[in-house]
Amino acid sequence: MDVRKQSTSCEEARQVDMVAYLSRLGYEPAKVRNFDYWYLSPLRDEKTPSFKVNRKLNRWYDHGLGKGGNIVDFAIQYHHCTVGEFLQAVSGNLSFHHPLVPVSQQQHPESKESKISILRERPLLSYPLCRYLHQRRISLGLARRYCKEVSYELNGKEYFSIGFKNDSGGYELRNPYFKASSSPKDITTFNNGAKEAAVFEGFMDFLSFMAIHKNQQQFQRDYVVLNSASFFEKARPFMEQHEAIRLYLDRDETGQNYSRYALSLSNKYQDESRLYRHHKDLNEWIMNIGKIQNKNLVPKLR
Repeated sequence: MDVRKQSTSCEEARQVDMVAYLSRLGYEPAKVRNFDYWYLSPLRDEKTPSFKVNRKLNRWYDHGLGKGGNIVDFAIQYHHCTVGEFLQAVSGNLSFHHPLVPVSQQQHPESKESKISILRERPLLSYPLCRYLHQRRISLGLARRYCKEVSYELNGKEYFSIGFKNDSGGYELRNPYFKASSSPKDITTFNNGAKEAAVFEGFMDFLSFMAIHKNQQQFQRDYVVLNSASFFEKARPFMEQHEAIRLYLDRDETGQNYSRYALSLSNKYQDESRLYRHHKDLNEWIMNIGKIQNKNLVPKLR
């Protein structure tokens, strides 16, 4: 690899206007003050804009995360990619799939996500998806039990992603550069006739939980994947059939609000998110504690 050429490309990438780039991704500023452009953070859910881009400096800072930097720093967090992959993308050798709507809107079932048309599904095979799962500390064998490789059409073009089916036949779609859903949007439940239910916001957290418990009987629990925190109420009838409901929701404002709400409803609910209290969610936690196979690093979950 020509390191000098890559360095030059990285420098060129840093010159891309951050405001214009965010606009291409579907994000527009909530307010503008001189050179400061304020957004609802593209990196997390929030209701008050705390993500700032200084257009003069062409740098960003997320006050909620306490992180910032240049456009390359942003891209590797937003797309969950490497610097090299991002440089390939801006060079035109790799096409990034952009989110359809800002994260703050993705919770609503009636959204632009309905433009996605599912074409076909097959077992997970593609190298980019397998590599993505490896990066998220999810084994391919486990992912194949619950997910498919889904081809879909969006705006006249065909793409592929990891697909996780919900109870109504729609899919949660994930690849290294794209996060969305196909219609109809719904929760996903696994009813094993257990007395206890474990509840997750997203399927990556569910897969993380199953990876940690791979040597235990899966039928000790039922499972609920909300596929959006906004479906908490819809999931309550299923959840409350159980004697114990263990919540593994995100550690962001939305997830913690729903956890507190649940605890106020019944003593059946238990907030288990303290396990990963220093991380956004369960998947981020296992990504940061090393390989899940190392039992010395992984406390036993209830």
